[in-house]
Amino acid sequence: MTYDIQPTASHFIDGHYVEDTSGTPIPVICPVSEEQIAIVYAATPAIIEQALAAATHAQGAWAAMTGTQRGRVLRRAADIMRDRNYDLSVLETNDTGKPLQETLVADATSGADALEYFGGLAGSLTGEHIQLGDDFVYTRREALGVCVGIGAWNYPTQIAAWKAAPALACGNSMVFKPSEQTPLCALKVAEILHEAGAPAGIYNVVQGMGEVGQALITDPRVDKVSLTGSVPTGRKVYAAAAAGIRHVTMELGGKSPIVIFDDADLEDAVSGAILGNFYSSGQVCSNGTRVFVQSGIKEAFLNRLSERLKDVKMGDPLDESVNFGPLVSERQMGIVQGFIAKGIAEGARLVAGGKRQGDLGYFLQPTVFADVTDDMTIATDEIFGPVMSVLDFEDEDDVLIRANATDFGLAAGVFTNDLGRAHRMVAGFEAGTTYINTYNVAPVEAPFGGSKLSGVGRENSKAAIDHYSQLKSVYVGMAPVEAPF
Repeated sequence: MTYDIQPTASHFIDGHYVEDTSGTPIPVICPVSEEQIAIVYAATPAIIEQALAAATHAQGAWAAMTGTQRGRVLRRAADIMRDRNYDLSVLETNDTGKPLQETLVADATSGADALEYFGGLAGSLTGEHIQLGDDFVYTRREALGVCVGIGAWNYPTQIAAWKAAPALACGNSMVFKPSEQTPLCALKVAEILHEAGAPAGIYNVVQGMGEVGQALITDPRVDKVSLTGSVPTGRKVYAAAAAGIRHVTMELGGKSPIVIFDDADLEDAVSGAILGNFYSSGQVCSNGTRVFVQSGIKEAFLNRLSERLKDVKMGDPLDESVNFGPLVSERQMGIVQGFIAKGIAEGARLVAGGKRQGDLGYFLQPTVFADVTDDMTIATDEIFGPVMSVLDFEDEDDVLIRANATDFGLAAGVFTNDLGRAHRMVAGFEAGTTYINTYNVAPVEAPFGGSKLSGVGRENSKAAIDHYSQLKSVYVGMAPVEAPF
């Protein structure tokens, strides 16, 4: 049996692919070749209605199944996703430009982990018994209903699965809108879930830009909205969802710090800084783009980092020896180039990179600035590209204040061999996801999310269950009812 890697239509609704070419055309451009590899059409009002009606119709019967039955479907989907990891990784590479070396281990595999984890958890979702004399209360954990998921373009397979897995484990249905920049991979997630036994209508995918998202999140049939995206988008989605008093989780942007003390293992610190700035060509929301290096090892850090950057290999991302890919689009490349120009203009010292690589594809060299001050634009604004800002510091108390001096609070990391100091730092970080002597690891077993402007709620782990379900209390009276009259 052959497996067709390319989705066959723009939308997946009620268990099958659906096309409506009257919607706005959305060309899918490969970031490497700059050629159009597909075209999808934005959802029309009729398509949006079809998806929401399917999700609404299917949800009740899905919720009525036992958690074990729902979990079995999710675990089967995880197995299928792992079996097709190579093909799904190729699709993700073509869609995003990320190297196959990366997508093989970080995208569909992460999505499969989420499906397996929440599939295993589904049968354990129970309530509580509370004895009150002869009376008692029990609680029921119930589904919210119809959920809307809105994805970002940097991890399209992973995000589609990260939102699907807890939602479906809890008995909800979902309508998912991927980013218009990378619209293909979520369709394969929907296809796999249906093949694994998810009833028609339980997980639907529709394409489109902001107006499609707006129509979904303001529909009265929708009970929950989950967004991964930028802070400006998050503000709009939060406000629109609040008007309907809908449940909301949002995983937004960041300007996260990595703090490297002079007693840190230098090689580990450099590795952490590379992972926190250049993985996925810097297009990761939790990236630690403000790298605070204690002055005693600053030059040693920069020298070793510069040496390691000589091992960067750009080129055809389907070549598994290539370890650095292009940015997702020409527009994103232009945005990042603008930040690099501002860094130079504001007096930061360009240590490495800073230029476009080649004439074809949206490749930018990994870029490192040193002598960066807290008020420079590259130190305050989220860039979402391969740009690292290295800042000097002298003592622990001062660097913690500076690390927290941002409106964002997604992630933070510290490298030190003093474990007491490490734990003091992570206790003091104003961020939802923190790291000691590592960076940017996101296992499904651990909660992931931010504070301040970086988000509301948590993805992954048992914590996600609380964001996709609600508790109902049932008071059982065992005695005659007394009343004053």
